[in-house]
Amino acid sequence: MEEFFETTITVNGTPVTRRVAARTHLVDFLREELGLTGSHTACEHGVCGACTLRVDGQILRGCLMLAVQANGRKVDTIEGLSDAGEIRDLQAAFHERNALQCGFCTPGVLMTAQELLRDRPEATRDEIREFMSGNLCRCTGYQAIIDSIEAVLIARRRTGRL
Repeated sequence: MEEFFETTITVNGTPVTRRVAARTHLVDFLREELGLTGSHTACEHGVCGACTLRVDGQILRGCLMLAVQANGRKVDTIEGLSDAGEIRDLQAAFHERNALQCGFCTPGVLMTAQELLRDRPEATRDEIREFMSGNLCRCTGYQAIIDSIEAVLIARRRTGRL
């Protein structure tokens, strides 16, 4: 018999309380209970990065965290970052450089890239490549992704938006 727990998570700034099955992964809770389908499930082993979310300010894999573990925590999704305008320049750079094709990996890549931009504003191209190595993409070949992130880093340094 499956156990359920009342869980309250602040998702994109809004507190949400639900009864959640003990084994429900955070990414599945967001997709199925809240309709936030930007983060994807793919490998379900934390390897591909498609399910990347931000919990209490740090990115993690939504397939490796249970929803009940997020009780009392703050979760940001790609929808939240996008709606708040936090990644507007990053999204524009991806569009301009064709750093997205099918779009499946893009939310996780953008979430990871935003953490890099926030926490490592002096990152070199090699450091960008290393930081992004946990996000898999089958379409772009990565060059355009790295180019986009590097362009935003340079632009943010120039404008002081770090």
